[in-house]
Amino acid sequence: MNGIIISGINGKMGRFVYQRAIESDIRVVAGVDKNIVGACDCPVYKTFDEINEVADAIVDFSSPDNLNSILEYACSNKIPIVIGTTGYTDEQENLIVDFSKRIPIFKSANMSLGVNLLLKLCALSAAALSDYDVEIIDKHHNQKKDSPSGTSYMILNSICDSLNKTNTTVFGRKGKNKRNDGEIGVHSVRGGGIVGEHEVLFVGKNECVTITHTAFSKELFADGAIKAVNFLIGKPARLYSMDDMVNI
Repeated sequence: MNGIIISGINGKMGRFVYQRAIESDIRVVAGVDKNIVGACDCPVYKTFDEINEVADAIVDFSSPDNLNSILEYACSNKIPIVIGTTGYTDEQENLIVDFSKRIPIFKSANMSLGVNLLLKLCALSAAALSDYDVEIIDKHHNQKKDSPSGTSYMILNSICDSLNKTNTTVFGRKGKNKRNDGEIGVHSVRGGGIVGEHEVLFVGKNECVTITHTAFSKELFADGAIKAVNFLIGKPARLYSMDDMVNI
């Protein structure tokens, strides 16, 4: 393996990915970050245009603003991308799908094995408790920019797919309107240093089933990203997800 390029290498997640790569004997040939000063022992560039090193894959934990340059660089050099960045617009999501027809792209708003299990449990619960009210709550640190979280959207989509219908989504609640049948409430809490907590409530007339996942450290997501790199190399062009990598 020639190694990987980490986009957002000097950010919190980028540093975890760098450390996990070193521990896994994966060489980090370069990084890309708006802040080129950091503790990583590899060249760090402000843009992909400056990179001369040869790599086998890109790992991206940066910003949606960088998507075009990452996709164009990866496509020009015919290398796969592992995308852990969240907060994309619908147009950007469609762009990722388009590029996945030319290069292999692994994309997940959450790289955790436990969250992948959470999604499956939510899908099963939604099918079994189809007449129960559903509420999704995500809690993250006070520096997280996107609300709700990408994982909340993954949970929402998993439940709607299981029900085989489009439910009305209510983001937060305000006012004096009662809850309507078929609504799914999605709520975000931002504070302190919470790494990531997701709670899904299936509430019936006489009981409540709660499914919860708690991340204790961002290292969890770095582990998943490195596993995704090893999974993706050598794969044909298409869009991959945690479902492809993990058989639960």
